[in-house]
This record gives sequence, C-alpha cells and structure tokens, in this order.
Amino acid sequence: MKPFLQQIVTRAGELSLEYRTRLSDMQVNSKGTVKDLVSEADIAVENFLIAQIRDRYPDHAICCEESGDHTGSEYRWIIDPIDGTTSFVHGMPFYSISIALEHRGQTILGAVFAPVLKELFLAEKGNGATLNGQPIGVSDRSVLSDCLCTTGFACLRANRDRNNLSGFARIAPKIRGTRILGSAAVDLCYIACGRTDGGWELNLNIYDLAAGMLMVQEAGGMATDFSGGTENLPGEILASNGKIHNQLSELLQCTNDEK
Repeated sequence: MKPFLQQIVTRAGELSLEYRTRLSDMQVNSKGTVKDLVSEADIAVENFLIAQIRDRYPDHAICCEESGDHTGSEYRWIIDPIDGTTSFVHGMPFYSISIALEHRGQTILGAVFAPVLKELFLAEKGNGATLNGQPIGVSDRSVLSDCLCTTGFACLRANRDRNNLSGFARIAPKIRGTRILGSAAVDLCYIACGRTDGGWELNLNIYDLAAGMLMVQEAGGMATDFSGGTENLPGEILASNGKIHNQLSELLQCTNDEK
C-alpha cells in the first residue's frame, strides 16, 4: 500500500501545480464562512484521489474534506486534497496534499506532499518517517526560549468563540519565534523533521491532522490534545519534539482555565 500511496499523492500534487498556473481565472468559492475557501483545484484533486483509491481498493472507506466520510470497512483513507487552500489561492508555496490510511481505527500510513517545495513526507507505523526518502527525526531542544513553534487561526476563520489568541499571547513571549504557514499538515511535518520544535492549533479536523500526527510520532515526537491526552482531538492539537510538550501543555491549559 505504501508505494500506491506515494504514487497517488505525488500525482495529486502534480495536478495541483497545473491548477496553480491559472490562479487568476480559477473558480474559488466560500464554504461555511466567507473566509473559508474551496477551490476548483480542491475538488479536482479530491475526485482524482477518490477515483484512484476506489479503482485499487473498492471496498475501502474514504473520508474527504469536501465530500464527507464514507464508512463500512476496516480500512479508511483520510484525505485533505489541498491543506492550506488560502495559501494555495494566494499563490503561496505552503500548501500540501495530505493522505492517511487507517486500519481498524489506527493510522498505519501517512503521506504529506508539498509540491511547490518538492518535499514528500512519508510515515509508516512502526517503521519511522522520511523526507524525500531520507529518515527524519524531531529536534532535541528542551528550553522554550530556544524553540521555534508553529500555530494557526482556523478558529478565527470559523468565527468560533473559543480562539487561539490567548494561547498565542501566553506562548509567544516564551519561545524564540512563531511561524504561521497555513497548512497544519506542513506544520506537523516540520516538527517531525526538526525544523520546528512544537506547534498547536484549535478547530481542526481529522483530515487536517491524521497523516501529520503519524509523521510526528514516527519521528520520535508527541501529538496529543492540549491536556496531553486524546479526548479532544482533532478539535485541539498539540505536537512537539516531546521535550517541550509538558511545558506547552501547561501554558495551553492555563488559557483553557481562563475561559
């Protein structure tokens, strides 16, 4: 299954690049709120991936961002056709195609492909994670002031009452810096390969996180909810190299207490 996953995620990325050449006349609509976008490319990439999976594994279930969740199998493919649609439609490079495969509720394979950056992250449960075929691992930084973290504000885009502003205000002064890339899958992969040391966000979905969480875990890091458990996944995600996890968790739980 891993070679098949690598093949389809790469081809999906190439398809997204074709759409990227005509951003000025590509159809883009709002969904849910005016800030939340779905593009013609999202639909095309998702349809391509569904067709490929159904052709190879017709009995498998598929969970997709745009077309919903189809159950009824011990295997389930979890697809975000373009994670970071806002970045994509604005011509920025930080978007990705994210695909995970579950078996009986456990994620066993994950792929995140950032086609503009030409970076393919792959993970297999129990067998580690790679970037363009080379093994990767999380950083070893343990002091917050030495750390670079990622975050995002999907909660604001969705106009949620509970948002990430208090968490950002509490954590940002304690770390070296923050980056907002716009793709949760890319954020998680950057933690997995040691470019960043941790990250957190609210109001995400399983298709945003499934592949990236496996990437972090197989690279030696941790991916949990804010409390360090799993009960509140995927609505809240905290990922790190493991060494700063408890420190970030404590800061985020303080913001929860303030609510």
